[in-house]
Amino acid sequence: MASREILLFLLLCAIWGTTWIAMKFGIETVPPLLFAGTRFLAAGLVLAALLALRRSLVVPAIADIPRLLAVSLLVMTTCYGLLFWGVQYVSSGLAAVLEMSLTPVALLAFALMLGDERFSRRRAAAIVLGVAGIVILFAPAATTEGSSLAGLAAVSGAALVYGWGAVLSRPLMARYSSLWLACVTMVTGGALLLGISLLVEPRAPAMLQTAWPAPAIGGWLFLVLFGSLLGYTIYLHLLRVWGSSRSGSYAFVSSVVAVAAGHLVFGEDVSRTQVAGMAVLLAAAWFAIRPDRERAGCEVGGTASGVEACLSGQTSR
Repeated sequence: MASREILLFLLLCAIWGTTWIAMKFGIETVPPLLFAGTRFLAAGLVLAALLALRRSLVVPAIADIPRLLAVSLLVMTTCYGLLFWGVQYVSSGLAAVLEMSLTPVALLAFALMLGDERFSRRRAAAIVLGVAGIVILFAPAATTEGSSLAGLAAVSGAALVYGWGAVLSRPLMARYSSLWLACVTMVTGGALLLGISLLVEPRAPAMLQTAWPAPAIGGWLFLVLFGSLLGYTIYLHLLRVWGSSRSGSYAFVSSVVAVAAGHLVFGEDVSRTQVAGMAVLLAAAWFAIRPDRERAGCEVGGTASGVEACLSGQTSR
């Protein structure tokens, strides 16, 4: 197991576990789709400038454009559009249960259906254990009232389309860098989200022309710099090297980080039951990120061509 990837995985968990706080600060005063769309569009444009300075901007092959558009639409526009809309009608605890538990399940399910990974009983068991830990962790909050069927469907749908899009992006990683892929998907998906916001959110046009409150600006900057530029790029790298289901186990550790951050920032209580749930989640993450013996060779070197060739050889058996 490469120590570099483990460190990147832990960094990703820390970043994405604290983005919930930044999002909470933002959507209290800024329309949610506007907040998400400007976040991704800004991050993508920063990456485009960086790639231009490094002379690494490339024109995609015509055959790859439909897949690039599909990945951008699924992972960015549809996922975050559904998630931010649904959170308005679902209690925060139940939203966390649905999003964090369904994402690893969706990643594994689509990876198996699309032939990206082979079935692993240990990894499947780790995901079941992780889902159980999430339910234990968020069970008290999930029983609160104020959730609508439409909101539940939106949050659940966000996790499903995210898993589909993430697995669809895997073949692109054999031909393009993680930074380039992050740039294209964030610019495309963010621009679509911004356009939808201007059409369906009445306050969006005015908010683009006025100064945002300081907490919203702070949350937005955190999401752009850390959640998108750093976090999403790390995730694409792990997706390339580790595969869909192992990378998706970030949700287990991020759940623990989110609870700890809520306790430190908002003074939220942490019960013994939640501590037990966090222990189960950490155990599940450990089992999930450990490489299968037959896949260990795919991580040596970590080059796109080598990983793709190894994965292709395994899925063809």
